[in-house]
Amino acid sequence: MKGKILIVDDLHPYFKETAQQMGYQVDDCPRISREETLARIGEYVGIAVRTKFRIDQQLIAAGKQLQFIARAGAGLDNIDQIAAAERNIVLLAANEGNYDAVGEHSMGLLLMLLNHLRKADAEVRNGIWDREGNRGYELAGKTVGIVGYGFMGQSLARKLQGFNVKVLAYDKYKSGFTDTFATEADMPSLCEQADILSLHIPLTEETRQMVGKQYIEQFKKPFFLLNTARGEIVNTSELLEQIDAGRILGAGLDVLEVEKFPALQAQDWYSKLIHNTKVVLSPHVAGWTFDSYRKISEVLAKKLSQIQ
Repeated sequence: MKGKILIVDDLHPYFKETAQQMGYQVDDCPRISREETLARIGEYVGIAVRTKFRIDQQLIAAGKQLQFIARAGAGLDNIDQIAAAERNIVLLAANEGNYDAVGEHSMGLLLMLLNHLRKADAEVRNGIWDREGNRGYELAGKTVGIVGYGFMGQSLARKLQGFNVKVLAYDKYKSGFTDTFATEADMPSLCEQADILSLHIPLTEETRQMVGKQYIEQFKKPFFLLNTARGEIVNTSELLEQIDAGRILGAGLDVLEVEKFPALQAQDWYSKLIHNTKVVLSPHVAGWTFDSYRKISEVLAKKLSQIQ
């Protein structure tokens, strides 16, 4: 036996089954608490988590035998990467598992915004037939700016093909990536040309609260904003102010600074957010489809096999 793996979140059985075939003993405990995990983590060489809780320095220190941490999703921001690196713990993420889901969800948010579908649906259900008030915009001819051209940004660019749009992509940490779907650009070019801006960047100290009043005011014309990355990247209060000021035409937000109730409902901006008809919301599900549920486990299992 190669050791024991603890699954603390809801993962598709493929990961467990494949890990067992590799010679691991796997304890699948999706309902385990953080406290219970802390008490047991010393027994395991690996832990697999989705979003339940942060794998912080305390958990890592308690995991005396930990060799790897598997994150069932995109990004590693709920793992203390510094603490893991100090212990030479391998970090596995499954960015490749849900990029199609994120790209498609982004398109859904965008088309809802352009055509006022949330507002129009609610009005018809309430006996209001307002054609002029729900006149929309065509996507054709617009310029879409993508910030971050990794798996998720590239997926959206591919989904946009066929809509007759111009796609500009900015990535601070990449260059020479112009392809069939997007043209590499700098931020001033995005600020000059974008009609739509979609965020596909990780949460770091640099990107936390990046999109607020000062950031938005750099853009030369009003635009639609999409965020399927991380909620803390956007300052929600300032975003709502910019919508009121007409600088943001609408926002599609799959992620928020604070997620889950009751904490979300306690935010000062919550009431204004949910009553704004120019905002479309979803509960951090862009990358969480029935299809990506399995794909994520397949990616993690493959990456686990490669560290043996």
